[in-house]
Amino acid sequence: MNQAVTEVEIDKYADGNITTAADILAIEEPLEMKLVHGKSQERQITNVSITMRTPGNDLELTIGFLFTEGIITHINQLQPEKFNGKYSMPNVIQIECDENLEIDKKLLQRNFYTTSACGVCGKASIDAIFSLTGAPKKKNDFIIAAATVIRLPELLSAHQEIFKHTGGIHAAALFSKDGLLLKMREDVGRHNALDKLIGSYLLKSTDHNIIPEGSILLLSGRASFELIQKSAMAGISVISAVGAPSSLAVETAKRFGITLIGFSRHNRFNIYSNPHRIQL
Repeated sequence: MNQAVTEVEIDKYADGNITTAADILAIEEPLEMKLVHGKSQERQITNVSITMRTPGNDLELTIGFLFTEGIITHINQLQPEKFNGKYSMPNVIQIECDENLEIDKKLLQRNFYTTSACGVCGKASIDAIFSLTGAPKKKNDFIIAAATVIRLPELLSAHQEIFKHTGGIHAAALFSKDGLLLKMREDVGRHNALDKLIGSYLLKSTDHNIIPEGSILLLSGRASFELIQKSAMAGISVISAVGAPSSLAVETAKRFGITLIGFSRHNRFNIYSNPHRIQL
C-alpha cells in the first residue's frame, strides 16, 4: 500500500444496519528536521522543527520549510546529496548546510513545533514572520483568463489520488497560465503540501527564480496567512484557493502584490487583491 495511506477496520452504519468494513485513511506522523551547520571543525546538529505530516517527499518538505522560513535563500546553501534519507530513527531527516553559510541563530533557536493544521505555531509575533519574507519578488504581471481559473479545481481533483481514497488530505498544485498542471503535492497539512511543492522546485533550481513565470498556485482548502507568506518567499504571483482567505492572508497578498482568489468553485470565484491579472 502507498506509504501515505493505511487501511483500518471500521463499523459502518447505514440504513439502520451496522456492518464491518475496511476504510483507507491518510497517514499522519511526525517528522523531525535536523540541520548540520557551522565551519568544518565546529559542525553542530540543531533540531530545527517537528512537523506532523504525511510521509513521502520528506527531503522536499524539509528544504521547502528551510526556504520558506528564511533559514536559507538558495539551494546552493545546502548539500542535499549529504542528507540522510534513511536515518537510524524513523521520521527523522538530517541535512547539511554549506560550511560557509552563516545562519541567524535566532531562527534555529525558536524550536518550531508545527502541527498539520498550523504552520505559524511557535513564532514570536506576526511581525517576525513578515520580516522573514523580505522585499516583494520581481513583479510578474501576466494575464489569466477567468475561464482558466474556473477550470483549475476540477483539474486538480482529477489528479488527487490520495484524496480520492481518503477524503482527508490537502493539495497544493502549480498550473501554467493556460491551465496545464505542472506539479502537485499532497499532505495532511496544507502548509506541508506547499513546502513540498516549493521544495521540489528548489531542488532543481539553478538561479533565484524558483517558480516558473506565469504560473498559478491552487490550494485545495482555505488560504491562510502562512500559505501567502510561503508563496511570497517563492515569488508566486497568483494564488487561487477553493476555500476562504483570512483577513491577514488578504492583507499579506496586497502587501506583496499577489493576486489572491478565494471560493474558486462551482463556476465562480472572488478576487481579494490585485485583480489586474485576471481577464474577465
